[in-house]
Amino acid sequence: MNGYGERGSYGLGERRTLREQASTYALLPLRIFLGVTFVYAGLDKLTDSAFLSATGNGSIGEMMRGVRDSSAIPALVDLALKSPEGFGYAIATGELLVGLGTLVGLWARLAALGGALISLSLWLTVSWQATPYYYGNDLPYLMAWLPLVLAGAPLFSADAFLAARRRRSM
Repeated sequence: MNGYGERGSYGLGERRTLREQASTYALLPLRIFLGVTFVYAGLDKLTDSAFLSATGNGSIGEMMRGVRDSSAIPALVDLALKSPEGFGYAIATGELLVGLGTLVGLWARLAALGGALISLSLWLTVSWQATPYYYGNDLPYLMAWLPLVLAGAPLFSADAFLAARRRRSM
């Protein structure tokens, strides 16, 4: 059964193996983890006045200036440095919206793509200098988003609810 009481290709009397059941719900823990993490990260940034400043300890501006010369794409950092506060608000708001979209499962593939793009941009700028590369935390986040970009949120999601509603109305 999916999250809304509909059976997939299994009939009423058919039993599913534990492996089949596990594969049905395999992406749910990842979706919850990434959703909660990105909501928390976005709220943490939006409520931290030091982060949303152009200068000072813990500010987005100081962080970007600190990673500029070691990033893979310094021009991307230069773009952010034109308006550090605006960039900080954009990243924080993006993380919050991606996290909420992922948790609720509304436009789940689009939310996951947004999460992947945020993680990619942070990997290419903030954590690029990590040596060896697997010490940087943004690359694993990028890889974690990819299954959700491909599969979306087929269970317990607004997308699944809306799809079931469309099928019933046809």
